[in-house]
Amino acid sequence: MSPLSSNDLERIFEKLDKNGDGQVSLEELNWLLERIGVEFSLQELESLVGKPSLDWNEFLFFYKSISTPDSNDGDDGHGDGSANDHDDESDLVKAFNVFDINGDGFISCEELENVLRRLGVMEENSCRNCRSMIHVYDTNLDGLLDFQEFKHMMLHNTIS
Repeated sequence: MSPLSSNDLERIFEKLDKNGDGQVSLEELNWLLERIGVEFSLQELESLVGKPSLDWNEFLFFYKSISTPDSNDGDDGHGDGSANDHDDESDLVKAFNVFDINGDGFISCEELENVLRRLGVMEENSCRNCRSMIHVYDTNLDGLLDFQEFKHMMLHNTIS
């Protein structure tokens, strides 16, 4: 089970699209990114996106571009120490820290649920779904995600 399925992303898109015009403005997108700890100026975001708003398909493309490694960057997947490897790792650490609310080095079901609720992806008391998400990637079966498990989840996550 992936943490952000197409249905989850569609709910996020609909919540961001306050006026229901089928477009998410850069201001709305930036609001979401700030809530998860990703800081961009509107100018940087417009430069990255290339337009003032995104429709559903463009939103999906944007999500994929920031959540999956770029397979065309010349990296052979063996972590050769390139700048892209370092940037990817740094971004993953930042994302991990967003979820690791208490700073103990692990993501618990409660922390995952808290962040997903703040993003509008999950309803109250849906810890069972979070337990299922964690279980898929919890290789040592301690009920928590450490950074390596989180990294594996993020790098192998696909949108279904």
